[in-house]
Amino acid sequence: MAEFKFKQVLVFRSDLKMSKGKIAAQAGHAAVSSAEEARIRYEEWWKAWILEGQCKIAVKVKNEEELLKLEKMAEEMELPHALIIDRGLTEVPPGTITCLGIGPAPSDKVDRITGKLPLL
Repeated sequence: MAEFKFKQVLVFRSDLKMSKGKIAAQAGHAAVSSAEEARIRYEEWWKAWILEGQCKIAVKVKNEEELLKLEKMAEEMELPHALIIDRGLTEVPPGTITCLGIGPAPSDKVDRITGKLPLL
């Protein structure tokens, strides 16, 4: 398996029981929003990630509390990230926090936050 120097991790709440389609839509929001923050604030990381093939990993946490804890860690480590809050047009109520995108950033930094989480 290839070793990536940069990655993006998408973290989902498993308590919401979203459909595959909803998860895919939320993944898109998290990936684009977090990557855009990286492009603006950490252009070198973003460019390297693009050139490496845009590695993305999807993992899960049990609930909103665990997700917010990870967001705080990403903030403290000054990593690009995006918390996704749903508009409530389909499966979840308005204002539901569905997922978190972290990175693109150096893999070792992202792994400090998400490395032990189970895959989605």
